[in-house]
Amino acid sequence: MKFPTLPALALPVAFSLSATAHAELPDAVVKMIEAAESTGDPKQVAAVHAAAAKAFPEEGAAIAAIKADWNERLTQKRKAEAARKEEEIRTAGLLDRWEGKGELGALRSTGNSSDVGLTASLALARIGIDWRHKFKAQADYQRTDGETTRERFLAAYEPSIDIADSAFVYGLAQAERDRVQGIRSRYSLSGGLGYRVFDREDVKLAIKAGPAWRSSSLVDEEDERYLAGLGALDLDWKFARNITFTQNASAFVQKENSTFTSLTGLQAGIGGGFSARLSYLVEHETSPPDDAVKTDTLSRVTLIYDF
Repeated sequence: MKFPTLPALALPVAFSLSATAHAELPDAVVKMIEAAESTGDPKQVAAVHAAAAKAFPEEGAAIAAIKADWNERLTQKRKAEAARKEEEIRTAGLLDRWEGKGELGALRSTGNSSDVGLTASLALARIGIDWRHKFKAQADYQRTDGETTRERFLAAYEPSIDIADSAFVYGLAQAERDRVQGIRSRYSLSGGLGYRVFDREDVKLAIKAGPAWRSSSLVDEEDERYLAGLGALDLDWKFARNITFTQNASAFVQKENSTFTSLTGLQAGIGGGFSARLSYLVEHETSPPDDAVKTDTLSRVTLIYDF
């Protein structure tokens, strides 16, 4: 991470070097170190410190003192920056600090069959000191030869609070509709424990599990209400500079009808905040309503905008 040059950082550099280093170090070494430290780049400064120590071993003590002074000022700067960011998060308004992405895709084909379809989704996230909030909404609609072959809508809100470095407690409220599959409406509530196995810039993996309650209003069948168990995982793996592999899976397990969902995706950045995504969705109901298939799949090619 590069740090911009600030007067508070640069002035102590000049004072320290002019007051002590000029008496012991060659002028060329002083100017070289001053130039490196003025950039505020820790990696560049460390490289110059190491080069100076190697080139002038007889001045090792003086260079070590300069290095220690730089490290102390850098540590204080980082602490101040962290405190500023924490205060900014704590004082943010309810609608501040949300990040998200919008996704849109469409299809049209003619020939042996005539298909027209649309898929759209919105995902929002807000990360605080201890709390995290996630919201997503998704809609899929498709007609084939004049008949509706897919009509699915989903919305979910998931708050969570950290209880340890990697562990958290979550809540989940979800509503969905899939009339083609015989589901007029289905509501799910869940809460439990989760764990972030990885939470790095290049790979994030979180798992969670807990009890759930589901209420389903079915087409031409009696409504259902039952207790279930929820298990889920979310994986984001950025294995190349602009390419990310994603895997989201969940299972609502209960006696009458269990639901398993898997969404696998490959996303490639194309610049300007846009990326292209290829994904494959599998939804499996162990005991779906009459005239509905057990396994439903959907392939998507979509355009995503991050904001």
